[in-house]
Amino acid sequence: MSLALLPEDIASPQAREILLRLTRLHPKSIDLSLGRLERLLAALGNPHLDLPPVVHVAGTNGKGSTLAYLRAGLEAAGYKAHVYTSPHLVRFNERIRLAGRLIADEHLEAVLTTCETANAGAPITFFEITSAAAFLAFHQTPADVLLLETGMGGRYDTTNVVPQPALTAITPISMDHQQFLGDTLAAIAGEKAGILKPGTPAVIGAQAPEALDVLAAEARGLGVEIYLSGRDWQAQSDGGRLHFAGERGAADLPLPALPGPHQIENAGIALACLDRLTGFDVPPAARAAALTEVSWPGRLQRLDRGRLIDLLPSGSELWLDGGHNPAAGLSLADMLAAWQVADPAPRPLHLIVGMLESKLPADFLRPLAALDPALSTVTIPGADSSFTAQDIAAGAIAVGLRATPQDGVIAALRHIASQSGAIAPRVLICGSLYLAGHVLSLDGQRPA
Repeated sequence: MSLALLPEDIASPQAREILLRLTRLHPKSIDLSLGRLERLLAALGNPHLDLPPVVHVAGTNGKGSTLAYLRAGLEAAGYKAHVYTSPHLVRFNERIRLAGRLIADEHLEAVLTTCETANAGAPITFFEITSAAAFLAFHQTPADVLLLETGMGGRYDTTNVVPQPALTAITPISMDHQQFLGDTLAAIAGEKAGILKPGTPAVIGAQAPEALDVLAAEARGLGVEIYLSGRDWQAQSDGGRLHFAGERGAADLPLPALPGPHQIENAGIALACLDRLTGFDVPPAARAAALTEVSWPGRLQRLDRGRLIDLLPSGSELWLDGGHNPAAGLSLADMLAAWQVADPAPRPLHLIVGMLESKLPADFLRPLAALDPALSTVTIPGADSSFTAQDIAAGAIAVGLRATPQDGVIAALRHIASQSGAIAPRVLICGSLYLAGHVLSLDGQRPA
């Protein structure tokens, strides 16, 4: 992703200029190693060694949602939480949340400048140096807990410099980023398992057997106590409620505010983390608030007001999701199928899809093909590594979808409107978090 091509409001003008310079410090955007970051952190006085208790979360899908539930629950219990996530959707500031608030422009400019000066032009990736800036900001600002999301892998992820988290968690693992993490589920699980630390308990979400075998073996080798989905805790929906059973007993809770059956597992991981996070008292009311007050933009988010819904016929539904791998495609297909069954009259289903070249469009779209949607494909604006609309259409046609390349999201929505009949359509924009950010910017939204 080239920052130079992103909207002007990615950050304040001063921060934007610094961020642009930082993209030029290393020829690769991804170069998995911890040495460069550790050198810079040492020059900064090792701020990562003086932080609030850390909950470190890895996995393929559900990391951000799990952290969002954790944040909502902890804040409802009165705690102040730092949060580090990536990528941002609209503004870079979204990556760094300090004691409940997005980092202010002035503070972001200050920590970026400090890191740029301390780095002194040495080779370092953009994610490494901006992670150093985040650690510096977390060190400077008092809070009760730091919720830390890995960027991609685990073992060599820039977040894996914290030597002794209070808790680690691994959400469901599936195929993604194979060019960096390995081309088998076991290899990818081995990289995710790199966040496990001796003496730190680990919450493990539901896993495929080959991934669980690797995680369990790594945990045994390190002497890590694991708290496993389906064995030590269970989360399931029944009768319009979420039933959670863990080591602190059973709880009958509201369903998560984030839609989709996969959110039951994500919420369960967060509740299991609250069980295992020592030193924090999160009463039942705060646990319920974790589910009902959660916010995580770009993940099955309904756009029910704004510039884009106005392009569609009255009564239409417009949804946005950043899912981009085969597991996400399956989750979206399950959700859309359930909605279609519940419709009094079946709505026409349209997808608008944009994806990065590091992904596999056919594998993502294959589960969705059974729903027989009409598909518009787009190139993601500003993304140097975006598939073209024509490339995605070819992958879609290969799995049996009707696909039409379009010149952007607005053109796609107008095309859908022109094709609509008596029943207002349901439209899902998906395939990339970078596309999700572009859509929110087009819609005039800015995550808070």
